[in-house]
Amino acid sequence: MVVIRLTRVGTKNAPKYRITVADSRRYVQSKFLDILGYYNPTPRGQEKKVVLDMAKTKEWISKGALLTDRMKHVVALAEKATT
Repeated sequence: MVVIRLTRVGTKNAPKYRITVADSRRYVQSKFLDILGYYNPTPRGQEKKVVLDMAKTKEWISKGALLTDRMKHVVALAEKATT
């Protein structure tokens, strides 16, 4: 099964996440199929909280990829930010 999930890439005490498409049977930090954007839960200054390619996301969802619970929240934030 293919899932859209977060992969942590930030440093200690400063988490940042890549939004990736990956096989659900693989470990979270392993190979992925595509990068859709990034999520920064604690932006500073001019940094954006969510950068997400919605066209690619909708394409992967139409192909059968599932969103994790946290990603449902992140997608909602991205949609809210674009309106």
